[in-house]
Amino acid sequence: ASVALRRRYWSHDIQGFLGAQSSVGSCLEAIGRHDESLVLTREVYARKVATCGVSHVSTILFGYNLTVTLISLGRWDESTALLRDLLPAASALGSDHKLTLNLKENLAYALSTQPDYTREGLLEAETILQDVVQR
Repeated sequence: ASVALRRRYWSHDIQGFLGAQSSVGSCLEAIGRHDESLVLTREVYARKVATCGVSHVSTILFGYNLTVTLISLGRWDESTALLRDLLPAASALGSDHKLTLNLKENLAYALSTQPDYTREGLLEAETILQDVVQR
């Protein structure tokens, strides 16, 4: 309903509309409709990058949401690549920022749970988690 209302009455408010669409994507993810969530979340992230740039905190958050969906679908390579792209922008928020720590935690999870994990990947995941736990 929020998406429809925003489209009808506040069509000029792109950021609010993207936020509402992101919420729908998160809801789809939560009820197990991962493929639909992926399509919507990718669209929202791409539009957020186009309107705010990659370093904006809400763009990083939307990227984080996309990585959650990618991980739930077992798309390990895509999720780790996106997480590695997001981390430099998130580091500007600070190494203790919750979003930065969540991105690192997801990267460690993706590295350690993918079916074709490597020793190097597991060591990197361990190093990342030790850094996260210390904060």
